[in-house]
Amino acid sequence: MTYITTKDTSHLGFMGLGTGYLIYGPQELFGWPKRNADVDWGTGMWGIWLPGFFQFVAGLFIFAGLTLFGTFKAPPLYMAGLAFTSYGIHWFAMGWNRLHGKVDVRVNVGMAVGFLMISILGTMVFLGAGDIPVALIFILLICVYVADIFASLRPNLPELGAYGEKLLGLFHLLTAVWLMYMMFAVTLNFTIGFHWPV
Repeated sequence: MTYITTKDTSHLGFMGLGTGYLIYGPQELFGWPKRNADVDWGTGMWGIWLPGFFQFVAGLFIFAGLTLFGTFKAPPLYMAGLAFTSYGIHWFAMGWNRLHGKVDVRVNVGMAVGFLMISILGTMVFLGAGDIPVALIFILLICVYVADIFASLRPNLPELGAYGEKLLGLFHLLTAVWLMYMMFAVTLNFTIGFHWPV
């Protein structure tokens, strides 16, 4: 059983993050499209508006429902609100950095460690609540941020950094597939009575 429903706007966050990963993943894994100023501008804008704005809105909505209006009661949703809001702001910064093109990726090491901690926390919360589908999202995010740590070392350790970037792209794409599944499952189950496992 999942604590995530369409009422708490998680599907909006799933769609935004999943699409962001579908945009960034092929570039990291396959080098397509090749980075240049125009590509960086496009991926930066998408990063701000899809994974950034969608997740931020989803997180604020969940927090408002938990704290201001009493709409939501399930304690694991506090973790969902923390994650969506944090990851949304994270993508605002990532998109902004990409818009400007030349940013030293080594500054991402500390960010990746911080978001690795949120991902571990989310895994603990949703596994503890027995919500395996959402816990799987956080497990995949752990993989994303471990890979991001290695990718951020590229200026000092080029081979390790290149390998980390390929892994980052792979985990972005795998996570995107699961996020899109979750978006479909939650929405179809709620709107037309499907019974997709979530």
